[in-house]
Amino acid sequence: MTTQSVSIFTILTSFIIFFSTIINPCAATIPRRLAVIQTPTTVLTYHKGSVLYGNITVNLLWYGKFSPSQKATIIDFLNSLNNNLLPPPSAASWWQTTRQYKGGLRSIHVGKQSVDEKCSLGKSLKDSDLITLASRGKGINVISVVLTSADVSVSGFCMNRCGTHGSTRVNKGHNFAYAWVGNSATQCPGQCAWPFAQPMYGPKIPSLVAPNGDIGVDGIIINLAAVLAGTVTNPFDGGYFQGPATAPLEAVTACTGISGSGAFPGYPGNVLTDKKTKVNYNAQGVNKRKYLLPAMWDPKTSTCKTLV
Repeated sequence: MTTQSVSIFTILTSFIIFFSTIINPCAATIPRRLAVIQTPTTVLTYHKGSVLYGNITVNLLWYGKFSPSQKATIIDFLNSLNNNLLPPPSAASWWQTTRQYKGGLRSIHVGKQSVDEKCSLGKSLKDSDLITLASRGKGINVISVVLTSADVSVSGFCMNRCGTHGSTRVNKGHNFAYAWVGNSATQCPGQCAWPFAQPMYGPKIPSLVAPNGDIGVDGIIINLAAVLAGTVTNPFDGGYFQGPATAPLEAVTACTGISGSGAFPGYPGNVLTDKKTKVNYNAQGVNKRKYLLPAMWDPKTSTCKTLV
């Protein structure tokens, strides 16, 4: 069994950044950076292993209590990834960056949904529990996704990860890909729902306004986007990544903390602000949804690609 953990938008405390602010009517408040930080070029190497492509089914297990509106927000996000009729910038155009990886077209479809509202394995889960839960939705060219509610704790959650993806074999069958993301609203919003909450460490700038009015769910969207991109491009540890296979930088985690142009540690970059509702976003989805999605590494340009 192998896993890759995602600690999305972890605040990098090794930099001391002095800044003031300016107001941009088309974006969130932008700190003016006074020092330029040079970072090494990121290159994700293809390790000649399998990737997922073509028609990919996402089976969902809702573990714990999720409201109908929370479920709808997440389902709409998944359904947005293939809708090329959405106005730009769109969630579909964000997902299209995965086409630049080996295999080309990757079409996401929501498959079977299961509900375990009573938490059959308890409210304190280990990695082995996640695999047990994910195995309920396993299949070929399937990503079995477990989503845990705000009152469910998972080993390592909030400490060093906000979500995980990995693969395993059950009952001597084929390997299957799985992922987990937790709702951090009450446990660690500053870690796993940043930039919609004040960071646990680092510079304090005004939090962005969650586009769907729920920082836990909008945080799930950011982390779900990361694990999905990592799963399709590196499902079995032989795909695209930088660094050791046990702790890889992948399609999105290689671009941690970036949502728009001009991002630097502690600041997510220039994002859009809805003139009416004042929410912050960088991608539009179905049913007039808005989302904030992380940058994704583009193999064609070897850069972290943003929508705005």
